[in-house]
Formats: sequence, C-alpha cells, structure tokens
Amino acid sequence: MSFNKDIPYDTLPDLPPKANLETADIFKLTIQANKLLAELKGYCQTLPNPNLLLNTIILQESKESSAIENIVTTQDELYKASLNVTDRIKNPAAKEVIQYREAMYWGLEQIKKTELITTNLLVGIMQKLRDTDDNIRKNPGTKLANPSTQAVVYTPPEGDTIIRQKLAELEKFINDDTYSDLDPLIKMALIHYQFEAIHPFSDGNGRTGRILNVLYLINKNLLSLPVLYLSRYIIQNKPDYYKLLREVTEQNNWDAWVKFVLQGVGETAAMTLSKINAILNLKNESIPLIKDALKASYSKELVDLLYSYPYIKTAILEANNIAKRQTAADYLKKIEKTGLLHSVKLGKEVYYINHNLMKVLSE
Repeated sequence: MSFNKDIPYDTLPDLPPKANLETADIFKLTIQANKLLAELKGYCQTLPNPNLLLNTIILQESKESSAIENIVTTQDELYKASLNVTDRIKNPAAKEVIQYREAMYWGLEQIKKTELITTNLLVGIMQKLRDTDDNIRKNPGTKLANPSTQAVVYTPPEGDTIIRQKLAELEKFINDDTYSDLDPLIKMALIHYQFEAIHPFSDGNGRTGRILNVLYLINKNLLSLPVLYLSRYIIQNKPDYYKLLREVTEQNNWDAWVKFVLQGVGETAAMTLSKINAILNLKNESIPLIKDALKASYSKELVDLLYSYPYIKTAILEANNIAKRQTAADYLKKIEKTGLLHSVKLGKEVYYINHNLMKVLSE
C-alpha cells in the first residue's frame, strides 16, 4: 500500500531499506565524519577530567535540542538552574532543559550496564525527559502538522501493538550487526529516521531521538562521552531536516537523508572539538591569575570547576569538597578581583559568572 499522509502509516517498512547506501558520495562523507569523530573521541580521552568538561557541552546540547521543540530558555536561566541541584527549578523551560541532561546521563548509565539499546531504554529516556509515567502512545488520532499552515504532513503508526512491533524490529536492527554490513554512521541515520517515523510517544519523540543518536555512537564505541553537539546542526538546517525526513517517507529518498546526517556528524564533531579547545585554552590562560590570587590555597580542582559551570556559587565548591562555605566565598571573591569572574546577587544567592566561558558556549 502506498503512503497516505492522512492515514496511520502502519505499513512503515522495517530496516534496512531497499536502497543503495554505498554510493561514492556517501562513502566519502562517511570517511570524513568517522575521521572527525575519532579525533573528538581521542581528544576527550586525553583530558584529565573529561566529565567536568562534559557538563558544559551537554548543557548546551540540552538547550539546543530543547529549542528545536520550541522550549526556549536563555543562557542565564539555564546556568542558574543547572546549579540548583537541590532546589526546585521554577522556570519551566530551564527545568525541561535540565531534564534533557539528566535523561542523557541516565541513558548513558543504562547502556554501560546492558550494552543494548532497547524499547525500555527509550521509554525510560522519554519519562525522564518529561518527568512522566507515560508509556507507548495508545490514543488514536495523532497527526503531525506543518507548524505554519497546520496542514497534516504525516500520520504515524497507531495502536500499542503495532507501535511495539515496529520498535521491536528497530531494536533488533540497532543491536544486531549481522543485519547488514553498513557503517555505524549510516545505520545511525536509518535508525533516527525510523524512530521519528514510528513516533512512539505522545510527546518527547524528537528529544528522545536526538539522545538515541549519541547513545548509539557510544554503544558502537565511536564516542566515549556524549559530547556531540548535533542539535545545533539540526537547528541551523531545520527546514532541510524536516523536508528530508518527509522525502524518505514519500519518495524513498534515503540518499539525501543519509548524506545530510553524515554531513551533520562531521560538521558537529569539528565544531565540538573547536569548542572544547577554546574552553581548555581559557582555562589554561586563567591558571597563573588564579594561582596569584589564591597563593597556597590554589587547587587544580577549583579551576576545573570554574570551567565546568558558566555560573558558580559557593555551594558548588562545598559540594565538591573544595572548601567550607565561608572559605569558598573568600576564594570566589579573590578570583573576582582578577577579572575572571563577575558577581551578581539574585535573591539571597550570590552567583559568579564566567563571562569568557559564557561567550565560548554561546558562539
């Protein structure tokens, strides 16, 4: 049966598709993207404390990915919220972005344990993203519309049984490499399309799909940490992203879609690499100033923290066993005098803003 945008696409074909995915153009882009990803992975493995750096990169990815869903939060709101580990985050948009970060971390822990990407993992990621107990979409009537014209562009498969069958087939394709000898990056492009086409949840499909991309790369050992900043590329090419997804469905145009994803992985790996370099350069330039300001109290761990949080407060130093509250406040005041930080009082809290780091992250 041919595709009809107005009726549920219950006949969505399983992967792999009947298409030539080994053209010269695809091969060239695959080599380039793999090379840049390997460089990014290798670079992350040389960092003394990659998890601290991960915090800054993943916050940006969370922000960009949420922005695709029009969950828009300012840098200020986001970074303040990221420090409120124990407080309830009041800004709804900032809360959703922080939940994205937590869902990513949770997913990472799960695949480390099981080494598998499963339907249950995807459901868990969606639940963490949305802070909900919702599961697979059961209610009929889901239709995807053009946001400008409200015209229906796609009706995903319908009903718990069919959706679960489609996800079970996708799960097999993800985890069983005997299905095809395709390069993992080409497989990632296919998996991303298929997940979005199944559209298994009532909300949160886009964000879950973007987390799935990065977790798949880690699962296939192409990355060691979820530092790929892919959502920025999708935002910059949003009309093409949706157009090419539709062309796979309507015209079986896998070639253009796969090339788009490979191009995105390559560009994003290069951009993430340059962002990490810029953060490390800033950090290294600040060390002599901080040593001079703190004298014998200087610690490498404190400098690491200052370049892991664009906004910082004394409680973060306390939580990381750098110093007790009063001493921590004294350290931050001394560092502020060097010009590296700028304090601002918001309510009862004093935040110290690392403007140079903010600038690198927002470029």
